[in-house]
Amino acid sequence: MIYLDNAATSFYRPPQVAEAVVQAMTSLGNAARGTHGAAMAGARAVFEARQTLADFFGAEGPEQVAFTANATESLNMAVKGLLNPGDTAVTTVMEHNSVLRPLYEMEAKGVNLKMISTDAVGRLDMEAMKRAVFSGAAAVFCTHASNLTGNVNDIRQIGRWCREAGAVFVVDASQSGGILPIHMKEDFIDVLCFTGHKGLMGPQGTGGICLRKGIFIRPLVTGGSGIKTFDRKHPEVMPEALEAGTLNGHGIRGLKAGVDYIQRIGIDEIFRKENVLARAFYDRVCEIPGIRIYGDFENPVRIPVIALNLGDEDSGRVSDWLAVEGDICTRSGGHCAPLMHRAFGTESQGMVRFSFSSFNTMEDVKAAAAALKNYE
Repeated sequence: MIYLDNAATSFYRPPQVAEAVVQAMTSLGNAARGTHGAAMAGARAVFEARQTLADFFGAEGPEQVAFTANATESLNMAVKGLLNPGDTAVTTVMEHNSVLRPLYEMEAKGVNLKMISTDAVGRLDMEAMKRAVFSGAAAVFCTHASNLTGNVNDIRQIGRWCREAGAVFVVDASQSGGILPIHMKEDFIDVLCFTGHKGLMGPQGTGGICLRKGIFIRPLVTGGSGIKTFDRKHPEVMPEALEAGTLNGHGIRGLKAGVDYIQRIGIDEIFRKENVLARAFYDRVCEIPGIRIYGDFENPVRIPVIALNLGDEDSGRVSDWLAVEGDICTRSGGHCAPLMHRAFGTESQGMVRFSFSSFNTMEDVKAAAAALKNYE
Protein backbone atom coordinates (compact mmCIF):
# COMPACT_ATOMS: atom_id res chain seq x y z
CA MET A 1 0.00 0.00 0.00
CA ILE A 2 1.11 3.53 -0.84
CA TYR A 3 -0.52 5.87 1.65
CA LEU A 4 -0.90 9.43 0.33
CA ASP A 5 -3.79 10.65 2.48
CA ASN A 6 -1.85 12.20 5.33
CA ALA A 7 -3.90 15.41 5.27
CA ALA A 8 -6.79 13.29 6.50
CA THR A 9 -4.78 11.43 9.12
CA SER A 10 -1.23 10.22 9.56
CA PHE A 11 -0.87 6.52 8.85
CA TYR A 12 2.86 6.00 9.29
CA ARG A 13 3.75 7.08 12.80
CA PRO A 14 6.91 6.77 14.84
CA PRO A 15 6.82 3.49 16.79
CA GLN A 16 7.29 5.51 19.98
CA VAL A 17 3.71 6.78 19.64
CA ALA A 18 2.11 3.34 19.86
CA GLU A 19 4.55 2.33 22.58
CA ALA A 20 3.59 5.39 24.63
CA VAL A 21 -0.12 4.63 24.28
CA VAL A 22 0.33 1.02 25.36
CA GLN A 23 2.49 2.06 28.30
CA ALA A 24 -0.11 4.64 29.33
CA MET A 25 -2.97 2.15 29.12
CA THR A 26 -1.19 -0.16 31.53
CA SER A 27 0.03 2.42 34.02
CA LEU A 28 -2.01 5.63 34.15
CA GLY A 29 -5.00 6.42 36.31
CA ASN A 30 -7.43 9.33 35.87
CA ALA A 31 -5.59 12.66 35.93
CA ALA A 32 -6.75 15.08 38.65
CA ARG A 33 -9.13 12.51 40.10
CA GLY A 34 -7.14 11.36 43.10
CA THR A 35 -3.82 11.46 44.92
CA HIS A 36 -2.92 7.78 44.68
CA GLY A 37 -0.01 6.67 42.55
CA ALA A 38 -1.91 5.82 39.37
CA ALA A 39 -3.88 9.08 39.40
CA MET A 40 -0.75 11.12 40.03
CA ALA A 41 1.03 9.31 37.21
CA GLY A 42 -1.86 10.29 34.93
CA ALA A 43 -1.69 13.90 36.11
CA ARG A 44 2.06 14.07 35.51
CA ALA A 45 1.69 12.60 32.01
CA VAL A 46 -0.95 15.17 31.08
CA PHE A 47 1.08 18.03 32.53
CA GLU A 48 4.21 16.93 30.67
CA ALA A 49 2.23 16.88 27.42
CA ARG A 50 0.88 20.37 28.13
CA GLN A 51 4.41 21.61 28.73
CA THR A 52 5.69 19.98 25.54
CA LEU A 53 2.93 21.52 23.43
CA ALA A 54 3.25 24.93 25.09
CA ASP A 55 6.95 24.96 24.21
CA PHE A 56 6.29 23.62 20.72
CA PHE A 57 3.69 26.28 19.87
CA GLY A 58 5.16 29.18 21.81
CA ALA A 59 2.24 29.37 24.26
CA GLU A 60 2.56 31.34 27.48
CA GLY A 61 2.58 28.31 29.74
CA PRO A 62 1.33 24.74 30.09
CA GLU A 63 -1.83 25.90 31.84
CA GLN A 64 -2.82 27.73 28.63
CA VAL A 65 -3.10 24.42 26.74
CA ALA A 66 -6.43 22.59 27.02
CA PHE A 67 -6.96 19.18 25.45
CA THR A 68 -9.84 18.29 23.16
CA ALA A 69 -10.83 15.36 20.95
CA ASN A 70 -9.79 17.08 17.70
CA ALA A 71 -9.51 20.45 15.97
CA THR A 72 -13.24 20.47 15.20
CA GLU A 73 -14.02 20.52 18.91
CA SER A 74 -11.37 23.20 19.50
CA LEU A 75 -12.73 25.40 16.72
CA ASN A 76 -16.30 25.01 17.94
CA MET A 77 -15.08 26.13 21.36
CA ALA A 78 -13.43 29.20 19.86
CA VAL A 79 -16.30 30.23 17.60
CA LYS A 80 -19.13 29.66 20.06
CA GLY A 81 -17.16 30.75 23.11
CA LEU A 82 -15.89 34.06 21.75
CA LEU A 83 -18.68 35.53 19.64
CA ASN A 84 -21.84 37.35 20.72
CA PRO A 85 -24.81 38.67 18.73
CA GLY A 86 -23.84 41.94 17.08
CA ASP A 87 -20.14 41.01 16.79
CA THR A 88 -18.39 41.05 13.43
CA ALA A 89 -16.46 37.89 12.61
CA VAL A 90 -14.04 37.66 9.70
CA THR A 91 -13.08 34.41 8.00
CA THR A 92 -11.98 33.09 4.60
CA VAL A 93 -13.27 30.90 1.79
CA MET A 94 -10.30 28.61 2.52
CA GLU A 95 -11.84 27.34 5.75
CA HIS A 96 -12.87 23.81 6.62
CA ASN A 97 -16.46 23.09 7.64
CA SER A 98 -15.26 22.81 11.24
CA VAL A 99 -14.95 26.62 11.09
CA LEU A 100 -17.68 27.45 8.61
CA ARG A 101 -20.58 25.54 10.12
CA PRO A 102 -20.15 26.93 13.67
CA LEU A 103 -19.81 30.41 12.15
CA TYR A 104 -23.02 29.95 10.17
CA GLU A 105 -24.74 28.94 13.40
CA MET A 106 -23.51 32.12 15.09
CA GLU A 107 -24.51 34.18 12.05
CA ALA A 108 -28.06 32.89 12.51
CA LYS A 109 -27.86 34.19 16.10
CA GLY A 110 -26.93 37.71 15.04
CA VAL A 111 -23.19 37.67 14.31
CA ASN A 112 -22.14 39.68 11.25
CA LEU A 113 -19.97 37.40 9.10
CA LYS A 114 -17.45 38.73 6.56
CA MET A 115 -15.87 36.31 4.09
CA ILE A 116 -12.48 36.98 2.48
CA SER A 117 -11.96 35.53 -0.99
CA THR A 118 -8.95 34.18 -2.89
CA ASP A 119 -7.47 34.68 -6.35
CA ALA A 120 -7.46 32.22 -9.25
CA VAL A 121 -4.86 29.93 -7.62
CA GLY A 122 -6.36 30.08 -4.14
CA ARG A 123 -4.18 32.80 -2.58
CA LEU A 124 -5.90 34.84 0.11
CA ASP A 125 -6.81 38.46 -0.71
CA MET A 126 -4.62 40.08 1.93
CA GLU A 127 -5.77 43.63 1.19
CA ALA A 128 -9.38 42.60 1.72
CA MET A 129 -8.35 40.86 4.94
CA LYS A 130 -6.63 44.00 6.20
CA ARG A 131 -9.68 46.16 5.45
CA ALA A 132 -11.98 43.71 7.21
CA VAL A 133 -9.77 43.47 10.30
CA PHE A 134 -9.70 47.25 10.69
CA SER A 135 -13.43 47.61 10.08
CA GLY A 136 -14.53 46.63 13.54
CA ALA A 137 -13.83 42.90 13.59
CA ALA A 138 -14.30 41.26 16.98
CA ALA A 139 -12.54 38.07 15.90
CA VAL A 140 -10.74 36.67 12.86
CA PHE A 141 -10.83 32.94 12.12
CA CYS A 142 -8.18 31.85 9.62
CA THR A 143 -6.60 28.59 8.56
CA HIS A 144 -2.82 28.50 8.49
CA ALA A 145 -2.79 26.23 5.44
CA SER A 146 -5.48 25.06 3.06
CA ASN A 147 -6.34 21.38 3.24
CA LEU A 148 -7.28 21.55 -0.45
CA THR A 149 -4.60 23.57 -2.26
CA GLY A 150 -1.70 23.39 0.21
CA ASN A 151 -1.42 27.20 0.10
CA VAL A 152 -0.07 28.79 3.29
CA ASN A 153 -1.39 32.05 4.73
CA ASP A 154 0.82 34.75 6.24
CA ILE A 155 -0.57 34.38 9.74
CA ARG A 156 2.08 36.63 11.25
CA GLN A 157 0.95 39.58 9.14
CA ILE A 158 -2.72 38.87 9.80
CA GLY A 159 -1.97 38.43 13.49
CA ARG A 160 -0.14 41.77 13.61
CA TRP A 161 -3.15 43.52 12.07
CA CYS A 162 -5.49 41.82 14.54
CA ARG A 163 -3.38 42.88 17.52
CA GLU A 164 -3.30 46.49 16.26
CA ALA A 165 -7.05 46.50 15.66
CA GLY A 166 -7.99 44.75 18.90
CA ALA A 167 -9.51 41.72 17.17
CA VAL A 168 -9.05 38.22 18.59
CA PHE A 169 -7.00 36.15 16.16
CA VAL A 170 -7.95 32.45 15.96
CA VAL A 171 -5.75 30.17 13.88
CA ASP A 172 -6.70 26.71 12.61
CA ALA A 173 -3.43 24.74 12.59
CA SER A 174 -4.99 21.42 11.61
CA GLN A 175 -2.89 21.09 8.46
CA SER A 176 0.23 22.97 9.56
CA GLY A 177 0.90 21.74 13.08
CA GLY A 178 4.05 19.63 13.00
CA ILE A 179 4.91 20.72 9.45
CA LEU A 180 5.36 24.50 9.67
CA PRO A 181 6.81 26.48 12.59
CA ILE A 182 4.17 28.20 14.73
CA HIS A 183 4.90 30.54 17.64
CA MET A 184 1.88 32.09 19.30
CA LYS A 185 3.73 35.14 20.63
CA GLU A 186 5.76 35.88 17.50
CA ASP A 187 2.76 35.26 15.22
CA PHE A 188 0.39 37.36 17.38
CA ILE A 189 -1.99 34.41 17.82
CA ASP A 190 -4.63 34.69 20.53
CA VAL A 191 -6.23 31.27 20.07
CA LEU A 192 -4.55 28.29 18.40
CA CYS A 193 -6.62 25.23 17.51
CA PHE A 194 -4.85 22.01 16.55
CA THR A 195 -5.44 18.32 16.04
CA GLY A 196 -3.11 15.56 17.12
CA HIS A 197 -3.63 12.91 14.45
CA LYS A 198 -2.14 14.63 11.38
CA GLY A 199 1.23 16.40 11.25
CA LEU A 200 1.78 15.97 14.98
CA MET A 201 1.71 12.18 14.44
CA GLY A 202 -0.37 11.48 17.53
CA PRO A 203 -3.36 9.15 17.91
CA GLN A 204 -6.80 9.95 16.59
CA GLY A 205 -9.04 11.45 19.26
CA THR A 206 -6.45 13.98 20.40
CA GLY A 207 -6.25 17.72 19.85
CA GLY A 208 -6.20 20.95 21.76
CA ILE A 209 -6.66 24.67 22.05
CA CYS A 210 -4.07 27.17 23.28
CA LEU A 211 -5.11 30.57 24.64
CA ARG A 212 -3.11 33.73 25.12
CA LYS A 213 -3.37 34.91 28.71
CA GLY A 214 -6.24 37.35 29.11
CA ILE A 215 -8.42 35.64 26.49
CA PHE A 216 -11.59 34.08 27.91
CA ILE A 217 -13.72 31.54 26.07
CA ARG A 218 -17.06 30.31 27.30
CA PRO A 219 -16.80 26.53 27.71
CA LEU A 220 -18.50 24.35 25.14
CA VAL A 221 -19.03 21.56 27.69
CA THR A 222 -19.25 21.80 31.47
CA GLY A 223 -19.17 19.17 34.19
CA GLY A 224 -16.60 17.36 36.26
CA SER A 225 -13.28 19.14 36.42
CA GLY A 226 -11.47 17.59 39.36
CA ILE A 227 -11.46 20.94 41.20
CA LYS A 228 -14.06 23.17 42.91
CA THR A 229 -16.53 20.31 43.19
CA PHE A 230 -19.05 22.29 45.26
CA ASP A 231 -19.26 25.32 42.95
CA ARG A 232 -22.37 25.49 40.79
CA LYS A 233 -20.42 27.05 37.95
CA HIS A 234 -17.70 25.38 35.95
CA PRO A 235 -14.21 26.66 36.85
CA GLU A 236 -12.97 29.64 34.84
CA VAL A 237 -9.28 29.01 35.47
CA MET A 238 -7.28 27.44 32.64
CA PRO A 239 -6.96 24.69 31.59
CA GLU A 240 -9.92 23.29 33.53
CA ALA A 241 -12.14 26.03 32.08
CA LEU A 242 -12.13 24.24 28.72
CA GLU A 243 -11.85 20.65 29.95
CA ALA A 244 -14.80 18.74 31.39
CA GLY A 245 -14.77 15.04 32.14
CA THR A 246 -12.02 12.47 31.87
CA LEU A 247 -9.27 13.38 29.44
CA ASN A 248 -7.92 10.99 26.83
CA GLY A 249 -4.79 10.43 28.89
CA HIS A 250 -3.67 7.46 26.82
CA GLY A 251 -3.95 9.39 23.58
CA ILE A 252 -2.36 12.48 25.12
CA ARG A 253 0.65 10.40 26.09
CA GLY A 254 0.90 9.24 22.49
CA LEU A 255 0.55 12.82 21.23
CA LYS A 256 3.48 13.89 23.38
CA ALA A 257 5.55 11.08 21.89
CA GLY A 258 4.70 12.33 18.41
CA VAL A 259 5.76 15.88 19.22
CA ASP A 260 8.92 14.61 20.92
CA TYR A 261 9.78 12.81 17.68
CA ILE A 262 9.24 15.99 15.62
CA GLN A 263 11.45 17.99 17.95
CA ARG A 264 14.17 15.36 17.78
CA ILE A 265 14.16 15.14 13.97
CA GLY A 266 13.54 18.86 13.52
CA ILE A 267 10.46 20.47 11.99
CA ASP A 268 12.58 22.11 9.27
CA GLU A 269 13.93 18.72 8.20
CA ILE A 270 10.44 17.20 8.14
CA PHE A 271 9.19 20.11 6.03
CA ARG A 272 12.16 19.81 3.67
CA LYS A 273 11.61 16.12 3.03
CA GLU A 274 7.85 16.42 2.56
CA ASN A 275 8.30 19.38 0.25
CA VAL A 276 10.83 17.47 -1.88
CA LEU A 277 8.39 14.57 -2.26
CA ALA A 278 5.40 16.78 -3.09
CA ARG A 279 7.38 18.85 -5.59
CA ALA A 280 8.73 15.71 -7.27
CA PHE A 281 5.20 14.40 -7.65
CA TYR A 282 4.03 17.73 -9.06
CA ASP A 283 6.88 17.81 -11.57
CA ARG A 284 6.01 14.28 -12.75
CA VAL A 285 2.28 14.79 -13.24
CA CYS A 286 1.93 18.41 -14.36
CA GLU A 287 2.53 17.42 -18.01
CA ILE A 288 -0.24 14.80 -18.13
CA PRO A 289 -2.67 15.79 -20.91
CA GLY A 290 -5.84 17.36 -19.53
CA ILE A 291 -4.64 17.53 -15.94
CA ARG A 292 -5.65 20.44 -13.73
CA ILE A 293 -3.67 21.09 -10.56
CA TYR A 294 -4.96 23.56 -8.00
CA GLY A 295 -2.93 25.90 -5.83
CA ASP A 296 0.03 28.26 -5.83
CA PHE A 297 3.22 26.43 -6.79
CA GLU A 298 5.33 29.57 -7.15
CA ASN A 299 5.51 29.98 -3.38
CA PRO A 300 8.09 27.56 -1.93
CA VAL A 301 6.32 27.62 1.44
CA ARG A 302 3.37 25.28 1.14
CA ILE A 303 2.23 22.13 2.87
CA PRO A 304 2.72 18.82 1.01
CA VAL A 305 -0.76 18.68 -0.51
CA ILE A 306 -1.53 18.44 -4.22
CA ALA A 307 -5.13 18.41 -5.43
CA LEU A 308 -5.91 17.73 -9.07
CA ASN A 309 -8.39 16.54 -11.65
CA LEU A 310 -7.99 14.54 -14.87
CA GLY A 311 -10.11 16.29 -17.46
CA ASP A 312 -13.79 15.92 -16.59
CA GLU A 313 -13.37 12.59 -14.80
CA ASP A 314 -15.21 12.31 -11.50
CA SER A 315 -12.68 12.58 -8.68
CA GLY A 316 -14.21 9.64 -6.86
CA ARG A 317 -13.75 7.38 -9.87
CA VAL A 318 -10.09 8.40 -10.21
CA SER A 319 -9.40 7.89 -6.52
CA ASP A 320 -11.15 4.50 -6.50
CA TRP A 321 -9.20 3.39 -9.59
CA LEU A 322 -5.91 4.33 -7.93
CA ALA A 323 -6.88 2.35 -4.84
CA VAL A 324 -7.95 -0.74 -6.77
CA GLU A 325 -5.28 -0.79 -9.47
CA GLY A 326 -2.30 0.55 -7.55
CA ASP A 327 -3.22 0.23 -3.86
CA ILE A 328 -2.66 3.99 -3.68
CA CYS A 329 -4.59 5.82 -0.96
CA THR A 330 -5.86 9.31 -1.83
CA ARG A 331 -8.92 11.36 -0.98
CA SER A 332 -11.56 12.54 -3.42
CA GLY A 333 -14.68 14.67 -3.20
CA GLY A 334 -15.22 17.94 -1.38
CA HIS A 335 -12.72 17.63 1.50
CA CYS A 336 -15.07 19.61 3.81
CA ALA A 337 -13.95 22.77 1.95
CA PRO A 338 -17.13 23.81 0.10
CA LEU A 339 -16.27 27.45 -0.57
CA MET A 340 -12.93 26.63 -2.17
CA HIS A 341 -14.60 24.10 -4.45
CA ARG A 342 -17.19 26.71 -5.34
CA ALA A 343 -14.39 29.17 -6.14
CA PHE A 344 -12.67 26.63 -8.41
CA GLY A 345 -15.92 25.42 -9.98
CA THR A 346 -15.38 21.85 -8.80
CA GLU A 347 -18.46 21.37 -6.61
CA SER A 348 -19.82 18.49 -8.69
CA GLN A 349 -16.49 16.98 -9.76
CA GLY A 350 -14.54 17.31 -6.52
CA MET A 351 -10.76 16.86 -6.56
CA VAL A 352 -8.29 14.04 -6.03
CA ARG A 353 -5.95 14.98 -3.19
CA PHE A 354 -2.47 13.53 -2.71
CA SER A 355 -0.89 14.43 0.65
CA PHE A 356 2.59 13.38 1.64
CA SER A 357 4.37 12.46 4.85
CA SER A 358 8.04 12.42 5.75
CA PHE A 359 7.62 8.63 5.99
CA ASN A 360 6.78 8.41 2.29
CA THR A 361 9.56 7.67 -0.19
CA MET A 362 10.56 8.73 -3.68
CA GLU A 363 9.49 5.25 -4.81
CA ASP A 364 5.97 6.07 -3.57
CA VAL A 365 6.06 9.28 -5.60
CA LYS A 366 7.19 7.55 -8.77
CA ALA A 367 4.60 4.79 -8.44
CA ALA A 368 1.74 7.23 -7.79
CA ALA A 369 2.73 9.47 -10.70
CA ALA A 370 3.06 6.48 -13.04
CA ALA A 371 -0.35 5.17 -12.02
CA LEU A 372 -1.94 8.55 -12.65
CA LYS A 373 -0.38 8.70 -16.14
CA ASN A 374 -1.80 5.24 -16.89
CA TYR A 375 -5.31 6.01 -15.66
CA GLU A 376 -8.00 4.36 -17.74
